[in-house]
Amino acid sequence: MFTFEQPLYLLLLSFLPVAVFFKYAKSRDNGRFPYAFSVYNGPVFKGVSWSISLPLFFAELCFWLSAALLVLALAGPSVVNHTRMYLTRGADIMIVLDESPSMSAQDFVPENRFGAAKEVIRAFVESRENDPLGLVVFSQDAALKVPPTLDYKYFLSRVDELELMSLGEGTAIGMGISVAALHLRNSSARQKVIILLTDGDNNAGEILPDSAADIARRLGIRIYAIGLGTEGDIPGEYKDPRTGKIFRGIFRSNIDEAMLERITADTGGRYFAASTKGALETVFRAIDSFETTEKRVKIQTNTRSLHVAFIAASCIFFLVFFLIRKILFREVL
Repeated sequence: MFTFEQPLYLLLLSFLPVAVFFKYAKSRDNGRFPYAFSVYNGPVFKGVSWSISLPLFFAELCFWLSAALLVLALAGPSVVNHTRMYLTRGADIMIVLDESPSMSAQDFVPENRFGAAKEVIRAFVESRENDPLGLVVFSQDAALKVPPTLDYKYFLSRVDELELMSLGEGTAIGMGISVAALHLRNSSARQKVIILLTDGDNNAGEILPDSAADIARRLGIRIYAIGLGTEGDIPGEYKDPRTGKIFRGIFRSNIDEAMLERITADTGGRYFAASTKGALETVFRAIDSFETTEKRVKIQTNTRSLHVAFIAASCIFFLVFFLIRKILFREVL
């Protein structure tokens, strides 16, 4: 933020227009009187050419700019930056996102489930502060995309890069939870959370969801699960990242809600069903309110003075004024 440490000096700027008036406008007619030169038979006087008037105008402009900058320098121009320093640690949150083909079902108008989930995750991330966020994706297998980090810009760039079926065609919910829990086990945060987004039943992976939830419970991690999609047959379209072929089909929602309710209850979390994008946004707001930690913040103020720069600029403009009048017009100043 730009500010002045001694703003009263700015009142001196009000005298500059007065000085300009008395120097030019007021003295324009002094020592002059109207006379019709055309009555003489000789040549009439001609006005000053632009080759002279333009440098003179520029020189005078530099002089007054120099004076204005000098006044601004007296007012103490400075840039003040306020830095928020958190004295307490936020909650560690791992988002676990399903990438199976059924996430391409187009019941989250105007997007599919996967696109809606990415968009709502983005809004959730932008609403957090001082909470390390991580990202795990799963389908046939599970993989860590972003370890817990406060670099939200990097996190969101990785979210934008996600695509369906990057890890196969299955739905390994247990593996997704396990990978997320693994990267939260050494966390020193008082609150450790996994947010699971899926639209299917566990049908792949070496670890069952109940076993993964038990691991999370032992590590003090709460699981919030969100079941995406509406009941019935939903059209969908996706591209196989390995072959580039586009597939179209009908997906039938097959969410094992009983399992999701069980694993969330075991860890102290909750299960939510979201059949629309609006419902998904509401769920994330609810989770956001559940996992809001007490934040103790210290505001550190850093002030950088700019008066030297203003004085230097004033000197440069005055030097230009001096050189034009002294060297170009060879005036005695």
